[in-house]
Amino acid sequence: MRVRKAVLPAAGFGTRFLPATKAIPKEMIPLVDRPIIQYAVEEAVASGIEQIIIVIASGRSAVEEHFDSHPGLESWLEERGDIEMLRVVRRISEIGPIAFVHQKEQLGLGHAVLMAKELVGDEPFAVLLSDDVMLNPGGKPVTEQLIEQYQAHRGSMIAVQRVPRDDVDRYGIVAPLHQEGRLVEIDDLVEKPSVADAPSDLGVLGRYILSPKIFDKLETTQRGAGGEIQLTDAIRALSAEQPVFGYQFEGVRHDAGTRLGWLKANIAMSLESDLADEVRAYVRSLDLRD
Repeated sequence: MRVRKAVLPAAGFGTRFLPATKAIPKEMIPLVDRPIIQYAVEEAVASGIEQIIIVIASGRSAVEEHFDSHPGLESWLEERGDIEMLRVVRRISEIGPIAFVHQKEQLGLGHAVLMAKELVGDEPFAVLLSDDVMLNPGGKPVTEQLIEQYQAHRGSMIAVQRVPRDDVDRYGIVAPLHQEGRLVEIDDLVEKPSVADAPSDLGVLGRYILSPKIFDKLETTQRGAGGEIQLTDAIRALSAEQPVFGYQFEGVRHDAGTRLGWLKANIAMSLESDLADEVRAYVRSLDLRD
């Protein structure tokens, strides 16, 4: 079965970015020249996704407004003759069918995914976490890579990459059952283990292709710390009944979910933009001595 739909959770409080995220969603913080979430939406569309479902918090409409048309702004740009920016602005609202689901309570990533159950229906779907900005210039988008692997192996697919051993306590870590090339059959998932207890250095990153059976697991998964429903726990339960794989994708991942990661992503991505020469010159001009 084709993977036609993608769920993008965007309802968290963004506490790592407070006070900047007090009034705006973290997903709307700009990364170079567009909000963080737009990179994930563009990746989904480039991967062949036909419907995007964004889960947002009730009362926070900035994401919804961003992907809507803005006739006043468009008219102003047209009157000024700024045709290139007019195309950019219009392209955002024409990017594809986007549905919004309102999450009244923030009860964890698993709960956010569960909120999309009715719109997803009984078919496999993608999940993209916009904190993880995945780029593969000149190659296939990461979500497309996972879709191809799902279709080849008929098992839920998780994006993984090797992470520094000292950082395993920041990630869900894969316990591999079998590995062949980039593909890893998953025996278990361990959420943020200590260095001593980590079963590998393969960290789970923010792209998934999931069987619709995951909704059954999310509905029956016990709540963890803070009363949250964890997606990792539901995937573990799913793996007991059907194959779940990790795929070491081709591409670069930027962590835009922390302040330092976001700053690094801005620098790295601006060096690949039309600002590259100016940014490079500015960095070279800094006195970086202690």
